[in-house]
Amino acid sequence: MTVLSFKDPRDRVFVALDVPTADDARRLVDKLRGEATGFKIGLQLFCCAGPGFVAELAAEGLRIFLDLKFHDIPNTVAGAVRSVASLGAAVINIHCLGGLAMLRAAKEALPGAGRPALLGVTVLTSLDDDDLRDLGVAHTAEGQVLLLARLAREAGLDGVICSPREISLLRAELGDEFLLVTPGIRPAWAATGDQKRITTPREAIAAGASALVIGRPVTAADNPAAAMRKVIEEIG
Repeated sequence: MTVLSFKDPRDRVFVALDVPTADDARRLVDKLRGEATGFKIGLQLFCCAGPGFVAELAAEGLRIFLDLKFHDIPNTVAGAVRSVASLGAAVINIHCLGGLAMLRAAKEALPGAGRPALLGVTVLTSLDDDDLRDLGVAHTAEGQVLLLARLAREAGLDGVICSPREISLLRAELGDEFLLVTPGIRPAWAATGDQKRITTPREAIAAGASALVIGRPVTAADNPAAAMRKVIEEIG
């Protein structure tokens, strides 16, 4: 299993580049250079800047989490995973709701040596028990996350994306080597925003998170570098 390296506390944070253009993203990266080692590129930026921008940042030695949440029939997802694996990202993800066959096809599509870590998305941190009930899901958010995380492990994935609220449960259930990467991180000094199942960086690391995804508390700060230092001090 490919395991991300966390030699430095900075390696445990991916800063979310949830901005509309490559120029905006580049400005943030430049402001955070030396303070952040990892950045998340999601759908908004990827659709604008394209795969070349991912490869460009990765070539600079930055750890890129390519957050595209692939979810389609197994053959299509396998092809997509195969396509992005060459960009140099440290992490890519797929949605566990695609089912066991899709998860296995994605894992089998990755090359062996030097491949990115493959994570499964469980339940979005913007959803809670009421939202899942509206969607016809019988489980609580916690129960659904556990079910999908078990499926990801069965398929051979390296870990999952989960909210901080499920970290302790999944760590106890799935062991120390399974990667748990957690969005929904809000320092005590930051606004909650549209996330529902959230916690602080210190609490998430203490519960057993492998790495954190942090966006607006850093990227929307008047001084992103200073905000990032506060986050690292909190977890380090």
